[in-house]
Amino acid sequence: MLDIRIIRENAEDVKTRLKARGGDHWKLIDEVLACDESRRAAETSKQELQAKRKSTSKQIGQLKSKGEDTSPIEAEVRAINEEIAKFDTLAEETTAKQNDLLLNIPNLPHEACPIGDNEDANPVIREWGEKPNLTDPKDHVDLATQHGLISWEDAIRLSGSGFAVYRGKGARLERALISFLLDTQSDNGYEEVNVPHLVLRECMEGTGQLPKFEDDMYGTEPAESDGRNTLFLAPTAEVPVTNLYRDTIIPAADLPVKMVAYTPCFRREAGSAGRDNKGIIRMHQFDKVELVQIVDPETGFEVLEQLTGHAESILQKLGLHYRVIELCTGDVGQSSAKTYDIEVWAPGHGKYLEVSSCSCFGDYQARRMKTRFKDAEGKNRFPHTLNGSGTALPRLYVALLEQYQQPDGSIKIPEALVPYFGSTSIG
Repeated sequence: MLDIRIIRENAEDVKTRLKARGGDHWKLIDEVLACDESRRAAETSKQELQAKRKSTSKQIGQLKSKGEDTSPIEAEVRAINEEIAKFDTLAEETTAKQNDLLLNIPNLPHEACPIGDNEDANPVIREWGEKPNLTDPKDHVDLATQHGLISWEDAIRLSGSGFAVYRGKGARLERALISFLLDTQSDNGYEEVNVPHLVLRECMEGTGQLPKFEDDMYGTEPAESDGRNTLFLAPTAEVPVTNLYRDTIIPAADLPVKMVAYTPCFRREAGSAGRDNKGIIRMHQFDKVELVQIVDPETGFEVLEQLTGHAESILQKLGLHYRVIELCTGDVGQSSAKTYDIEVWAPGHGKYLEVSSCSCFGDYQARRMKTRFKDAEGKNRFPHTLNGSGTALPRLYVALLEQYQQPDGSIKIPEALVPYFGSTSIG
């Protein structure tokens, strides 16, 4: 959520930066300002009436002490109370409308964010490793089928399309990767947390999944009052982990907060028709290890570089070729101010696949969650929040199978993963 003071003081700059994202969210700024002006006017009128009521009420006591009739003044006080109630209602209504508008306005992209309309304008920041030299590489579907690692037929019978059943060595490889990811990020200084996989609506609003992406989420328990879902399957561990500090004040000495969690993730993938849905690249349920940091606002964008490096360390330890791109203004996510995507090479598909997205949200999420920290002067301030996939399992799994396929049809297990998997190869 944007700071209303920034909107008041720099409305045109805010509009310009929102226009760089594309869309017409910038048009909401004038509505926010109109609500803000109406709310402040109502509050001012209310305060003036409260002062008038106080002075008038004093007269009642003075007149009564003299035995004089106070009914006219008492009637005046009742009329003042009615006016105060009207301004109270007006202030509440405009505050609610302003808050709803702010919930629908995306974050401001960082000043240094590349300008562009879509992913075609995302610059490549760096690459690591070399593409493996493979002749006619198979894709992960053929490899998984050949070695009996994944059954899509079983998944369809159980749940329909968009799901997978890992079997035998395929299930062991998934489990080995999860343990490897968690241990690696624990070594990078993150506290491992295990969180619920169902989250309240206010948690989804806090991290910015709602209201914009509700159609992509699996909601449960519609409220009787308005039919809106009150509980959701977590689309990513970002939601429950970041919200561990919702509506709290963190001592400055506890910053930075660094947490890592493994969870299954649930997304409808609405609107993905026509996109590459082959195998396990896009699924309604998938595993992910997520990194979350809550930091002093002076260090947020510096920490983003560090957090991105922690996600990259996974691919480097596994020896997988990848590249890092920075998202332009037209591609950066709703809540993010600055984002790096890490894309791993999938030779069987002949393209890069996003395996991690690392973002700094500034104080956008903290304001929505009412997460604060007490600084050295004892003042409550909003921290910066960050997160990044450390990493998503399906595309990491794809890249591992495809980059490590051997001429004899077997799949080599990277050295760093052998202690977790218990073997040096599959097949």
